[in-house]
Parts: sequence; structure tokens; C-alpha cells
Amino acid sequence: MSALQTTLAAVELKGNLGSIGYGLAAIGPGVGVGIIFGNGTQALARQPEAAGLIRANQILGFVLCEALALIGLVMPFVYPTK
Repeated sequence: MSALQTTLAAVELKGNLGSIGYGLAAIGPGVGVGIIFGNGTQALARQPEAAGLIRANQILGFVLCEALALIGLVMPFVYPTK
């Protein structure tokens, strides 16, 4: 393998690390959203009279989890690999 091919392989690998990092970073918010809505559905089944409060708390939790996903999406652009 020549030096140019080695350099190109290294550059290609660094470009893909950001994508892999975001994929791994998206696992946490995905699990969090699943837990939020799963537990919210159970809470609604147990106490239907508290639907407004439960729904408001679900939406707040969903927004916070999705904010983490958006931060994970933006960080590779803010701090690119060298």
C-alpha cells in the first residue's frame, strides 16, 4: 500500500467516525423516549383522570430527550475531527 492510499484510508475513516458517534449517541435518547411513553401509557391506564398532567409530563420528557439527540447531531459539526 502506498503512502497516498494509507492517507486516503485514514481520512475516510475519520470522516465516518462522526457518523458512528452520532449513531451511538442516538441510542440513549431513543431508549429514553421509549421508557417515557411506555410508562406514560401505563400511568394513563391506571389513572385516566390525570391524563392532562401525565401528557404534559410526557411531552416535557420527550422534548428533553430529543434535545440530547439534537446536541449529538450538532456536535460533530461544531468539533470536527482533524
